[in-house]
Amino acid sequence: MGPMDDPLLIDLARDGKVLQASDEFLNPAERLLEPAEPVDETGRFGPHGARLDGWETRRVRPPGHEWAIVRLGRRGVLRRLVVDTTHVHRSLPAAYSVEAVDLPGDPSLVDLVRSRSRWSEVIPRTAVGGAGRHIVEVGGVPATHLRLVIYPDGGVARLRALGEPLPPADLADRGTVDLAAAAHGGLTTAVSDATSTPNRMLAGGDARDAGDGWVTRRRRDPGHEWAVVRLAGRGMVERIETDLRRFPGDAPEEIAVLGADLPDGDPAGPEGPWAEVVPQQEAEADARNRFDLEEPAGPFTHLRLDLHPDGAVGRFRAFGTVWSEGDGEDGAPDEG
Repeated sequence: MGPMDDPLLIDLARDGKVLQASDEFLNPAERLLEPAEPVDETGRFGPHGARLDGWETRRVRPPGHEWAIVRLGRRGVLRRLVVDTTHVHRSLPAAYSVEAVDLPGDPSLVDLVRSRSRWSEVIPRTAVGGAGRHIVEVGGVPATHLRLVIYPDGGVARLRALGEPLPPADLADRGTVDLAAAAHGGLTTAVSDATSTPNRMLAGGDARDAGDGWVTRRRRDPGHEWAVVRLAGRGMVERIETDLRRFPGDAPEEIAVLGADLPDGDPAGPEGPWAEVVPQQEAEADARNRFDLEEPAGPFTHLRLDLHPDGAVGRFRAFGTVWSEGDGEDGAPDEG
């Protein structure tokens, strides 16, 4: 596992969009956000010159620099930025910098420009030094957009914005939603198998293949694998789904789901005041396992998914509603 492959962080730039770039003559800036790792295209040529698997500008002759504005795929707290120049041989920039701004909603380019005073420099101008992954810890910076600057010109293969998603402001008004979804602010905060990537099971849509989900190693000792998911909001859970359809040979033998109400912090592991949500039971392989609860359970801030003894899950869903202080203990509004 590489230094950028923290299983408890997600790439906030994934499913994002490049809103504008100063120059895209040789290769479009949208390639910065490709989910696949960059490949070496040395020796291949496009209509305007040598190809690069990434964003590449023409050569800047007068003093200046090139830039690209990226709308993140989801609002979140930035923890680590990766400016990846892997396989950039002929057009390596001399330096780069990154700015961030937190403007929820759908601001236009005009709004972003008018809000220049709200942008903050999260990576100052930094020499590139050579091709490869340039990984910078940036603390906890809320952001919706990034501005990548390269000096004076050149190419960048990928831009990753690793962090923790934040829930949308109107989540409580949306009724029943998937409280575990990364798109809503769900996040895996602890996991038994650190070699796996549990946050993949919180992604949108169906799993695309046998690598798109949480896949644990094969357990050879007593016990079971588990993952703690911090829900997007403190909520009442109505339905649980575990989608195993892409993993017919890697399905767990049994699964269980437990919940805890810990608004003041994340449980560090499987210990804690866990309450049974879905009792341990046989998992149906190559199928979407759906568990409709007789009564909404909670309120919970965290769920724990247990795989007995190990296995793989393509998607984990926890449908419910955000609990508010005006709700009764069972999640129903108090009668006046």
